[in-house]
Amino acid sequence: MYRLVYADYRGRFYDHPEMAAAGRTGDRFVEITPSEMMPLPRGASLVLIPAGSPVGLDRRGNFVLVERVRGKAAYAVAALLPQGYTRTLLPAYRRPAGEKPLPLLGYTAVAWHKGGLWVAARQTDDPYRWDPVHFNTPELDALITARLRRHPGNPVLAGLARCAREYSCFTAQNIFYRRWEGGLPVSPRCNARCLGCISRQPPECCPSPQERISSAPPLEAVVEVMEEHLRRAPGAIISFGQGCEGEPLLAAGIIAAATSRVRRRVSRGTININTNAGHTAGMEEVIAAGVDSIRVSLISARPGIYRAYHRPRGYDLGDVRRSILLARRNGVFVSLNLLVLPGLTDREEEMEALLTFVEETGVQMVQLRNLNIDPDYLFNHLPPVRGEPAGIGEFVNRLQKVPGLTVGNFSREVRP
Repeated sequence: MYRLVYADYRGRFYDHPEMAAAGRTGDRFVEITPSEMMPLPRGASLVLIPAGSPVGLDRRGNFVLVERVRGKAAYAVAALLPQGYTRTLLPAYRRPAGEKPLPLLGYTAVAWHKGGLWVAARQTDDPYRWDPVHFNTPELDALITARLRRHPGNPVLAGLARCAREYSCFTAQNIFYRRWEGGLPVSPRCNARCLGCISRQPPECCPSPQERISSAPPLEAVVEVMEEHLRRAPGAIISFGQGCEGEPLLAAGIIAAATSRVRRRVSRGTININTNAGHTAGMEEVIAAGVDSIRVSLISARPGIYRAYHRPRGYDLGDVRRSILLARRNGVFVSLNLLVLPGLTDREEEMEALLTFVEETGVQMVQLRNLNIDPDYLFNHLPPVRGEPAGIGEFVNRLQKVPGLTVGNFSREVRP
């Protein structure tokens, strides 16, 4: 039996002596099945859900709210997955009405089984380059200090140093490690107001885990960081469109000018943009300059769900489609940054719409991204969804059957 895991007020966790663990898909509690579970992977962590009481399954098969155990308050526990793993079930809990939305994290069902912790997830990519063991190493601070001394007037490096140290941002740290995918934020503005935006949230919601940059950096500073990374880093990718900025296509002029200048001197490495793809004119500009790949954030290929989550300003899903088709016609590699949530993504109408979108636009890869958001807050803002969830495992299986489509979690190098 997968046993219910709960915590006390001090954050110590326990397995329940009698209650089985339950999961959640959409707004429904469900029994956990072995096909959805795996041992807690390295790099995962546990969190207590504030004001959340766990829901378990008793011996009669009834879902029971567990508010107290042995006379003491019990709190729901969730797992946070490392990159490379896709969540299959949400944790089962209830919170009182009126509570402030939970922080923007990827809450995953967790249980106690065979003497250890198990999570509702499956591995969907090779996590080697994003394994936490490679980051926040003892030499990182010295690498940052040395780089800043060599380039004392570069505001991009100064900002990335803060992100690397204070936020432990992996793509920022990669700039100083000189390897793999490095982030380069350039845009303080955005043309969407995504419910799960990690750089700007309204006061009534939840704290933003990152701080958005306040101004666009000078071109010379961008070129300096780009050129050194693309020239020297193994597996080099420069990615615009980080969590600490808005929509990079609104800074297409800077990206295009920097790309053109760098490409005259450096041919190796991949230049990538993480974007909502709503600004088609900006997309045309960066494509002409030589951008190699784009990754388009998308929660749904159905207009109603798309509008409700992304809340676009001055564009719609049709513009996103046109931008992707433009990129594919010009030989740009296109991935979807698909925001995955059990009980939404795996419903039949959602799956059919997404598969049609992929086929019609020529998308080459789907990167699965566990949506970091309070599920109750999200579903309160979405139009009603219909049909029974097929399960995230079945959804991934259907994606993997699409000819020529790569399914994973991470951006790929386009240029060797």
